[in-house]
Amino acid sequence: MGPTRPATLVVAGLAAAAVAWLLVSSFYSRIPPLPWLPIVTLLGLAVLEGYAAANTRARIARKPGRDPVDPLAVARFVVLAKASALAGAIFAGFYAGLDAWLLIERTRAAANDVPAASAGLAASLALVGAALWLERSCRVPDRPDQDPDEDDRRRPDDL
Repeated sequence: MGPTRPATLVVAGLAAAAVAWLLVSSFYSRIPPLPWLPIVTLLGLAVLEGYAAANTRARIARKPGRDPVDPLAVARFVVLAKASALAGAIFAGFYAGLDAWLLIERTRAAANDVPAASAGLAASLALVGAALWLERSCRVPDRPDQDPDEDDRRRPDDL
């Protein structure tokens, strides 16, 4: 499994923005005001993943006072980070498309929904950032005694 590609996140976000624009332009008059609970949830996930990233990085680096990290927990964190980054990108795209449409629309209801849509975009981007940080924190650091050319000399059938 490789690291999350930024292009994947951008494409997912752009696709979600296009879908949001189409849905909102067709059905905006029938939906209630935007709720704040999804925004709080996204922000809470971002905070938890940011904490997990800092804690995991310290445990992998074996900083004093930290317990060793369980390899299975790290694998689970990587899966969580990859899924959260993609979900955050989709939500960010949806909120960006919604926000763009609301800023163009000149009604009172649209103006009232702009703060929630903007906060949703910010919370989604925070989730993407925290997820990418968690994914990066799960990498095994290079050992100082390891020769960097050693990996190049090893053949795949030697592993």
